[in-house]
Amino acid sequence: MMATVQTVGLTKRYQDIVALDGLELEIAAGELVALLGPSGCGKTTTLRMVAGLLSPTAGDILFDGRSVLAIPPERRGAVMVFQKHLLFPHMTIGENIGFGLKMRGVDKATVRRSVAELLKLVQLPGFEGRRPHELSGGQQQRVALARALIVEPKVLLLDEPLTNLDANLRLEMRQLIRTVQQAVGITTIFVTHDQEEAVMLADRIALMDGGRLLQFDRPRTLFERPQNATVARFFRNENLLPGIKRGAQVETAWGTFSISPCNPACNGPVLLTVRPEHLEIGGRHQANGIETTVLQAVYMGAYTQLQVAVGECSWLVQAPANLSIAPGDRISLHLPEARIWCMPV
Repeated sequence: MMATVQTVGLTKRYQDIVALDGLELEIAAGELVALLGPSGCGKTTTLRMVAGLLSPTAGDILFDGRSVLAIPPERRGAVMVFQKHLLFPHMTIGENIGFGLKMRGVDKATVRRSVAELLKLVQLPGFEGRRPHELSGGQQQRVALARALIVEPKVLLLDEPLTNLDANLRLEMRQLIRTVQQAVGITTIFVTHDQEEAVMLADRIALMDGGRLLQFDRPRTLFERPQNATVARFFRNENLLPGIKRGAQVETAWGTFSISPCNPACNGPVLLTVRPEHLEIGGRHQANGIETTVLQAVYMGAYTQLQVAVGECSWLVQAPANLSIAPGDRISLHLPEARIWCMPV
């Protein structure tokens, strides 16, 4: 069982503080959506309101088109997995996972069978008899995930569940969460401040800041077609240049560039951007070619990151790792027409 989730003008205020301001989201059944943004942006507040742990100041929350605001958390069909595992230390792993079914009066044989299936799904077969203190942090988080899924909720809510894990375990758990979510097909909302985590896990990402939704799109769209400079910068693109768009050309202090005719920005003032990995070294005499001075060159292993002068600003360029470039060198750059993106100012 899975549900569509919709927030309509969802707002939460604490006296004069607006924690969430009119959030509008539509999440498809079986979709995994990441709420992404810095601390205090409203993502955990959103999750807690969907779970029923907080009441909104205004707005509505719909599961399958029906409001759930009057439904208590235990009957809402949304289950939350927190940063801390919150396992019962005096219970075995099997008892922890099966607790929700036991409280519903499910018979012991069915509980045991369901626990075994969930442990297999989270790659912990045979762990029924162990205690929480015998497991690593990553294993305990798998148990917490299995405990949430065993009651077959409509919506799974994950509140930064990987924060307390080290780098290797985080990567392992990301892959597991995605595998489990796809296997079960459950509608999932995942809160994180880690951009890489959101991109790896989510079908779509809701980027939030200051209690507001900045953009809700697929990861590739957020990277390559940001709606404004804040979104571009959050996805590690500081390559911004003011200009005036006239048809399929943009006039800037760095020259006039041809852009794709299907770029949707209207004529007039725009911010032109090209991601560092899309800039090409060479091509001074091609269309959209320019010359610039290298300010900094940092070897990053898979590539060399260049900082180059762009008028009074600077841009980043990802150059091949084997290319020998040093600060002070003059290089040619080509801005591919199809890779230039314009945002209205």
